[in-house]
Order: sequence, then structure tokens, then C-alpha cells
Amino acid sequence: MTIACKVFIAVPTEEATISADLVAKELAGRYDILDVTIRSSEAPIDRLLFSHSSSSSSSSETSAVWVFYSSLSPSSSLKSPIARMVQEESPYPVLEVDSTQEPGEIAWTIAKWCSVGCKSVAKRVQQATLERRQAKLVADAQLQTRSFKYHQAMSIVYDRNLQITGDNIGLESKKGKVRDRIDVNDKTIALVTTDRQSGFDRQLALVPFKGAVLNLTSAFWFEQTKDIIPNHIVAVPHPYVTIARKCEPFPIEFVVRSYMTGSTDTSIWKNYQNGVRKYCGHDLPEGMAKNQKLPDGNLLTPTTKEEEHDRPISAEEIVNEKWMTQEDWDVCAKAALEVFALGQKIALEHGLILVDTKYEFGRDLETGEILLIDEVHTPDSSRYWLASSYEERIEAGLEPENIDKEFLRLWFREQCDPYKDTVLPDAPRDLVLELSRRYITLYEMITWNHFDFSIKDGEEGIAAAIRSFQ
Repeated sequence: MTIACKVFIAVPTEEATISADLVAKELAGRYDILDVTIRSSEAPIDRLLFSHSSSSSSSSETSAVWVFYSSLSPSSSLKSPIARMVQEESPYPVLEVDSTQEPGEIAWTIAKWCSVGCKSVAKRVQQATLERRQAKLVADAQLQTRSFKYHQAMSIVYDRNLQITGDNIGLESKKGKVRDRIDVNDKTIALVTTDRQSGFDRQLALVPFKGAVLNLTSAFWFEQTKDIIPNHIVAVPHPYVTIARKCEPFPIEFVVRSYMTGSTDTSIWKNYQNGVRKYCGHDLPEGMAKNQKLPDGNLLTPTTKEEEHDRPISAEEIVNEKWMTQEDWDVCAKAALEVFALGQKIALEHGLILVDTKYEFGRDLETGEILLIDEVHTPDSSRYWLASSYEERIEAGLEPENIDKEFLRLWFREQCDPYKDTVLPDAPRDLVLELSRRYITLYEMITWNHFDFSIKDGEEGIAAAIRSFQ
């Protein structure tokens, strides 16, 4: 036998019915409590009590709760005389709420009462409670990184041109878009993650502390996942530097996806839009929508690393085309899925959804051991959404919320042709500082570590950290 929950909301004035209607909509939409009756608390008590006399049916047992709007703050005792009378006469619990509260808060309180006798409501309440916690985590992180302390630290680095460019370390390096590689000895290399912000195949700006965020975020995840698969880290002697074991990377990017999303030519959503229903060896059902969770769980969707362009590829093709041996593929594939699952678990506890990411693996040149290398779950290598609003926004047909980093690229698109113009305009100071703040926000949300701004000695300090290993 199912248990249905019936709610009676008693309001003292017509004005209060506006709030009560919003509460009823919230109860129906979020908690699946559909039977909500709004009454006047000024009605005679015998008329009010008669309201629930016909609430039961042959197919279900009904529980109910009375809710009285009060102009006073709620406490352990009921202040409304009519509420006290109903409490004495009714077999159902009576709740008095502050009429000045937000309708969403009132609905949450009512739903918690209803959840005691109804499993389906209890499940909805548990989800809502989780989402409230996640939203508070986001609000706390945003509040902290918008503080004067954070703004001042970022501003000093920007205004004094103290960003890490990699140009003044004084050691021979092989430069990438963001990261530079420096030989340390026969067994190790130094990876220096700079503050360079790239886009459109060129440098767009120097973002204070970005390199430290990426390097320290990876260091956090390498530590979390080392029991799943060993990694290349030897030491992190400086916020911008990782000393790593030399490896021969496999020519495959291990992309793991949990949602139908993406905009690049190799993304699962772009391919799905183009009619692809077998993607990287996985069968995709008809009727899927953008940003929907994949029905079969997390999928490993590798891509090749090729000079002209990367392409999606299946596990079978990887082995048949001799990109990797079956044995090596099995080790890396298993590790990628396990690392991603752990990443999702931790991210969700911290208020985030880890949507998709890419991993790289390599073989240690000295030992032959397969290692997790490059970067792990950073804001640049991974897509994160805010967990608290995902369900609501998807139901409303909206894009999931994220701590967006694309606004700087959009600014350049609006101001120039970043692919063709020889000289690009300087990115505005406020945009660069906001981008820095968002990187730091993501770092603190992902790791739950407070970002340490006391990075001293600039690129000289980086050089000293690397030389200490030579």
C-alpha cells in the first residue's frame, strides 16, 4: 500500500495566498507532493477539521500535515490560537511557519515533515538537502574569492607584471602552450606550468596564479589516485613546478565522459548531432538531449594524437591499428575509469559534477612501468558543472551552470579576428583578474585547500627549485 501526503496550508490573509501558491508549486515540482489545499485560517475550526475527513482512498493510506502561516518567527510552541486548537483536535501534525520566509524554504520545511511517512518524498528531500549543501559550498567559495584579500593579491601580481611567463627561468626548456619542460637529469624532468592563457593557437593574456592553480590541482588529484595507478610525480618543490619521471607517452588521449555534451569536432554531442550512433565503439540510443547523463554510465571515448587532427577511435581500432597493445590498453582503460569515478565522487562531495576529462598515460623510461602522467582533473583538462542546480536547469531546458572561463575568449572574438589579426588587443584588466579569481575558486572547491598567495622570488624561485634536483 502506498502512502500519499496531503498538505493543508492555512493563511490569515489573501496576500499570504501568493506565497502559499508558490509553496504549493514548489511542493509539486520538487517534492512530488501534489495534494496541497490552501484554506483561510479564519474559518471556523469545525470547517477546517472537516477538510481532511475524505482524504483517504481505497488504494492508498494518507498522511497529512497542517501548516499555519504566522507573522511571528517560528519556535517550539504554536502562537496562533487556531493552530493550537487544530493541534488538539486533528490526528495530523501542525506546523507553524514564518510568513516572511522564502516560499522555497517553507516548502522544504513542509516536505521534511511529509517525508517521515512517505518514502518517495523522503527521497526527494534527501536530494534537495544535498543540493542545498552543494549550493552553500559554491556560495562560500565565491564569497571568499571575491574578498579584498584575494582581489588585492591578484591585483598586485597583475599591476607589477609578476605573472610567471617561463621566459626568465634561465634554464633551457621546451615550450608548450601553457607548460614548459626542462630536463633535470637522465631520469626526471621539470614541468613548469605558467600563467599563460592560450586560445586560437596563440597567447591571449597572463593570468595571475593560473599556473599554480593547475599545477597544485593536479598534485592534489595525483595524491588522491596513487593507489589506483602510480603516477609520474617525484616532487612538487614549488607551486608552479612538478618534478616528474621521464616517460614515453602513449599516442592516445583517454577521454572519459559521463554526459552528452561538448562542442568540439571530437565531442560526443557534436558527433551525436551529426547522426553518429556508434561512438568510439559504444552504441548510443536515439532521442538523447544535450547535457543529458549517459544512460550506460561513464564511457571511455579515446582520441588519437595526430599531427593534422585528433579523431575518435574505439578500443578495438586502437589495438588493430597498433596504437597500443591489448595488454597496455587494458591497464590504462581500467585506470582511467577508476580515476574518473573517484574524481566524480570527490567532486560531488565538494558541490561539483565532474562531467568529462582527459588523461594521458606513459611508460617510465627506466622501469617500463605504466604511469598516469601530464595533468589530472584540472579546470583546463576537465569540465565541471555546479551540482546544486543541474537537475532544475536541465528540466527547464537551460545549460548547466559552471564557473565559466570562456568569457575572455568571447571578448577577443568580439574585438578582433583572433585567427587572422597580426596584433591582438590587450585583454582588459578586470577580465583577466576575474579569470584569475575563477581559477582560484575552482581550485578551492576541488581541493578544499585555501590558496596560498605567498609565492616568493618569481621565476628565480622556480629556477632554484629545479636546480635543487639537478
